[in-house]
Amino acid sequence: MNNLSQPISPMTFSGHARAITILGLPLVGGHVAQFAIGLTDTIMLGWYGAEALAAITLAGSYFFSLFLLGSGFAFAVMPLVAAAAGAGEDQQIRRTTRMGLWLSLIYSVLAMPLLWWSEPVLLALGQKEQTAVLAAQYLRIAGWGLFPALLVMALKSYLAALERTQIVLWITLLAAAVNAVVNYMLIFGNWGAPEMGLAGAAIASVVTQLVSLIAVLAYALWVLPEHELLKNFWRPDPEVFSRVLRLGLPIGLTNLSETSLFAASAMMMGWLGTAPLAAHGIAVSLAGLTFMVHLGLSNASTIRAGNALGRKDPEHLARGAKVATVMSLAMSLVAIAAFLLIPEQLMSLFLAEDDPQKPQILAIGVGLLVMAAMFQMVDGLQAIALGVLRGVQDTAAPMLIAALSYWGLGIPCSYVFGFVLGYGGVGVWVGLVTGLGCAAVLLMWRFWRGAVRRI
Repeated sequence: MNNLSQPISPMTFSGHARAITILGLPLVGGHVAQFAIGLTDTIMLGWYGAEALAAITLAGSYFFSLFLLGSGFAFAVMPLVAAAAGAGEDQQIRRTTRMGLWLSLIYSVLAMPLLWWSEPVLLALGQKEQTAVLAAQYLRIAGWGLFPALLVMALKSYLAALERTQIVLWITLLAAAVNAVVNYMLIFGNWGAPEMGLAGAAIASVVTQLVSLIAVLAYALWVLPEHELLKNFWRPDPEVFSRVLRLGLPIGLTNLSETSLFAASAMMMGWLGTAPLAAHGIAVSLAGLTFMVHLGLSNASTIRAGNALGRKDPEHLARGAKVATVMSLAMSLVAIAAFLLIPEQLMSLFLAEDDPQKPQILAIGVGLLVMAAMFQMVDGLQAIALGVLRGVQDTAAPMLIAALSYWGLGIPCSYVFGFVLGYGGVGVWVGLVTGLGCAAVLLMWRFWRGAVRRI
């Protein structure tokens, strides 16, 4: 049962670790399962061919950039609902969730033209014509999944803020299974289905998001009927709409800043050719998989920080943040060991044995995984810092820090090291390390020197 409204007693570090583990493990599992959806696309299309893998790498970066910008409104639901629950304000929970759904729908309508007409955008960004054409074909179909995907994010944030994280995990596992089955059927033409390649992967993504939406909405309406989420859904709520917008837009722009660093790196790798772009796609997928652990811990930190804010308990906030940081660093060490000790084995999981470009992709990818190992710790630290800052509803300053770190420093460094100094793909990844490192230092400083003291 949810016990957010009960008084909280001082917790030891081990108590915080247990609480964050209980809350965070289902969230970590949910993020890993969600990431597995994209990972399945990457692996199966890698088996299908190097050109398809390059196209999905490009299309995935493009779609994910737009998705993360819009997900700011969904992420805003989490700290607002957690704070309302901590203060015992049930009506505020309902109002916040509804307006998060409203803003997610409005954003999807505005973003859809960029997904439908993506080919000229990709060509203008210097991508090879064949890769851009294939990526655009994928996005014209997969783009429709943005609507259910953002609604699912908002509802998952609502449930997670109420500490109902296990259902978030189970629904995401269901979605991952559906995606794998439909992908296998439509990409390769198995079980009597037509062989559709990239288009099949796109259809699988849309089907997966629709299944997720039906499942999460059915659960919310069945288990939490007192919140009446859909009753008078079309009635505007200007006050809360404005509040979610003010909190969510900076979160979305912060997300966009980080993902645009990776999207820009994908574009630059595309300038180097199909094999470097394919290697980049695999390395980013592996690094992204480990990041899901940090993201789950970050979400747990947001919920607990929001709850501490609702109770006005700075000691609880600070101690919980320290524990989450240590847990994130421990997970980083595991990822670093894997990337440095078995890089070729990890890269090979994504490639067909008879792919003629496999040796070249492996040679490039091993170097990229070394760079990925270098940014594991700072990537985790910036995620935890963002989580606790969102929990205390501090989003404007982190947005500026992200813009400075990723756009002002990371992307220029990628270009300079990759092309001006001639280090190629490894040089492009130097920019990733630089941008993430700068963000980690500044965001941690913002939390410990600003947010904790204010509360």
